[in-house]
Amino acid sequence: MDEAQPAKRGRPGSAVVAAQPAKRGRPGSAVVAVQPAKRGRPGSAVVAVQPAKRGRPGYDRAGLLAVAVTVFNERGYDGTSMEDLSARLGIGKSSIYHHVGSKEELLGLALDRALDALFALTTPDELGAEPAIDRLQRLVRRAIEVLAAELPYVTLLLRVRGNTPTELQALARRRDFDRFVSTLVARAAADGDLRADIDPGLASRLLFGAVNSIIEWYRPDRGEHAAQIADAMVRMVFDGLRVR
Repeated sequence: MDEAQPAKRGRPGSAVVAAQPAKRGRPGSAVVAVQPAKRGRPGSAVVAVQPAKRGRPGYDRAGLLAVAVTVFNERGYDGTSMEDLSARLGIGKSSIYHHVGSKEELLGLALDRALDALFALTTPDELGAEPAIDRLQRLVRRAIEVLAAELPYVTLLLRVRGNTPTELQALARRRDFDRFVSTLVARAAADGDLRADIDPGLASRLLFGAVNSIIEWYRPDRGEHAAQIADAMVRMVFDGLRVR
């Protein structure tokens, strides 16, 4: 009997064939080792999944905006740089510029979100065709609900001071909203549903001054619900404003 010799690479015919580790592109071994999949090279038995790179979280525009608004509220818009946003987001500035052209564009998107939500409350479909006093009461209630739902964005809106063209535009839209409220208060007074000894313009400013002050203390995680706050505000304000 011939003595079995260890198999030589590329020399068949030995009584016992030793399994060699699979070589890239060299078939024929008795046991084939599975190599991790290489990009663009099909044929591997198992496709290796490449892990995501650390420190490069993915953001869509809405997610990026949410983080930016948080930083603006913490540091102030003027006190926030693109480097600050980049550090908080964990991405490079070039990734931010993929979504927006500038820091001020982020500010505009945030302020428009708050203002659009408020102006949506002024439509006939929202307020209906009831007497002015009832529409005013519904507007106050719904404004509180918007404030709670869009708290970071409304907070930013109420803190702008007109230092940039975007802020000036937002302040102009705020004045339009205030005029709508004042007109509604005046109509309720003309209908005889509000006390005659209170100036409608003053009543309007006091009314929404109280509503806007909610941003200073309202925190959803404290268990306070927007509906409860709205109920309390409506009772407190309109009990004092309505004709008895």
